[in-house]
Amino acid sequence: MPLLPDRHPQKDFFILDISDVVPKDDMASMEHPLFSLATKPDMRHLEYRGGDNRLKIVPSGVGLPTIFDKDILIFCVSQLMHRKNRGEKIGKRVRFSARELMITTNRKTGGVEYQRLEQAFQRLMGTTFQTDIQTGNKRETRFFSLIESGSGFVMKGEGTWRLDYCEVILSDWVMRAIEGDEVVTISNDYFRLRRPLERRLYEIGRKHCGGQPKWQIGLPKLQEKTGSNAPLKKFRLNLRQIIADDHTPFYRIELTGDDLVIFRPRNTKTQIAPTITLPDWAEEKARAMAREKGRDYHALRADWLAFAQAESAKGNPPKNAGAAFLAYCGKQDSLR
Repeated sequence: MPLLPDRHPQKDFFILDISDVVPKDDMASMEHPLFSLATKPDMRHLEYRGGDNRLKIVPSGVGLPTIFDKDILIFCVSQLMHRKNRGEKIGKRVRFSARELMITTNRKTGGVEYQRLEQAFQRLMGTTFQTDIQTGNKRETRFFSLIESGSGFVMKGEGTWRLDYCEVILSDWVMRAIEGDEVVTISNDYFRLRRPLERRLYEIGRKHCGGQPKWQIGLPKLQEKTGSNAPLKKFRLNLRQIIADDHTPFYRIELTGDDLVIFRPRNTKTQIAPTITLPDWAEEKARAMAREKGRDYHALRADWLAFAQAESAKGNPPKNAGAAFLAYCGKQDSLR
């Protein structure tokens, strides 16, 4: 099954510089199967255990949040991390246009998609998560939803109603990941993956393999981490089809004869998201250029580092970080 087409190759935004935002995913939701892989309403009550810790998930009236609903969280997390890296103040409230979300997550912009967005808000806000964490002889129980509130500002035009602006208030659970920088860069091609399982496999590989030469896991354990409720035989068949299609961003997946699943970076010579260090001489010159142009040096530095790390994740690291950063600063318009 081929990748979805790149529906919006020219991302022209007028309110926010969203085309410069690097997609980010929080590591907590990448670790645990919080999102359903079903394409129909999933009303299951789920429970996962890890040692003395337990996670219960109770669906909303319209079902569990799906892996495609997660696009909203990824979009919000990416926006807040972009602003945080620019030195801007951030909070739990994120406001954006529905169109911006659709374009960023590679969705169509027709009326059906706006209806699906409203349903996604219902699932994200209505599903309850319960964590039980035991420490010593005490057990702490906490209840939360992924978003505290989700709303749409509906506008009327040409005799029809359409969803214009959206506003999401993220939960404290999600905000802790943002404030603690517990996020990783993901590929834009994530939004072109058709199969729910394919998306889940990618984020598991991104979380656990990272830039290591390889990471491996037994097939039954992998199925448990994905949250798939298919019989193991069917799960194995689905995995083999995904391996044959070979569309997983960053990684190749292998399945051995004894049901061992191996993730390997496609480019083993480059880390997936390496730390990029700027030399002192480059930072000194860049500060002088920022002063001359009337620009915020820290914002320039954060924007360039986010871009460079995203390119490095694709296997295109800067050959000379200092020179590349200065070239970037030199291209910026003066604000004086």
